[in-house]
Amino acid sequence: MKNRIKELRLSCRLSQDALAKACGVSRQTINAIENDKYDPTLGLAFQLAFVLGVTVDTLFDPQTGS
Repeated sequence: MKNRIKELRLSCRLSQDALAKACGVSRQTINAIENDKYDPTLGLAFQLAFVLGVTVDTLFDPQTGS
């Protein structure tokens, strides 16, 4: 599923490592999500949205579902 996590992360001036630590996951997990190689769990999606200051539906594009 396409997402806007990298775009939003950069606008918040966060590194992948900083976002990962804030969400309790590894940097590799953030990298995999940003590169559409891994779909986050619902819980992680909500955590990402919280840290990035947006809603979950802002993070993901439902038009490109997998």
